[in-house]
Amino acid sequence: MATLPPPPSGKHAVLESALRELPLFPLPQAVLFPGAVMPLHIFEPRYRQMTRDALDTHRILVVTQILPGPESPPGHPAIARVAGAGSIVEAQELPDGRYNIILEGRARVHLTELPFVPPYRRARGELLDDRHVDVPEIELHSLVAVANAFAVFVQARDPSFSFSLPPSLPPGRLADLCAHHLILDAKDRQRMLECLDPAARVRMVSESLALQLATMKGEKRGTLN
Repeated sequence: MATLPPPPSGKHAVLESALRELPLFPLPQAVLFPGAVMPLHIFEPRYRQMTRDALDTHRILVVTQILPGPESPPGHPAIARVAGAGSIVEAQELPDGRYNIILEGRARVHLTELPFVPPYRRARGELLDDRHVDVPEIELHSLVAVANAFAVFVQARDPSFSFSLPPSLPPGRLADLCAHHLILDAKDRQRMLECLDPAARVRMVSESLALQLATMKGEKRGTLN
C-alpha cells in the first residue's frame, strides 16, 4: 500500500482560499465538529476523484449530513446547510485507487450549493464563528461531570472505549468534543453543530448526555430484571 507524502512545507492552503468552491462529502448520520478527527474510507469513484482533487490543492473537504427528503435531482439527497469543513491531515492511497484518510475539523460553514459539475457536488462556504458570550463555570463543571460519568458507564460495558477531556479547552470547543465523541443521535449532533452560542451549546450537550445516561442505565436495569 502506498502512503502519500505530506504536502510540501509552505504549501498548505488556508481554509479561506477554498470557500469559493468547497467539495462536499454528503454522509448519513455524520457531523464533523471543529477540532474533531474523523477517519474515512473513500471508495466511490466520484469521491476518489474528490479526494485526489483536494490533495492536489487545498486539502479541504466538507462533511455534510444527508437529511430525510426527496432527492432532487436523482442521486442528490437533501443535505444540511451548516456543515463541518475539515483538512485532510493524513491520506493513504490503496492500490485499487481507494483512500483511507484522516479529516480534522477546522470550522463550521454555511453552504450555498453551486451548479453541479460532475463528478461531485460543491458549494460556496461562509465561515460561522461562535458568539462571544460568558459561560457560567457551574455549567462547564456540569458538562464535564456528566461527560465523564457517561464515558465511565460506556467503558464498563465496552473496555475498548476511551474518552478524556484535554485541560483548558474553551467552552465551545469542550462542548464540540463531547458532542462528537459521546452524543449518539445524529440529529442532536447536527443541532449542536448549528448552535453558535457556546453557553447554549454547553447546556444542550449536558442535557443530551444526562438523558442518554439515564436511558442507558434504565435499559441496563431492565436487562437484569
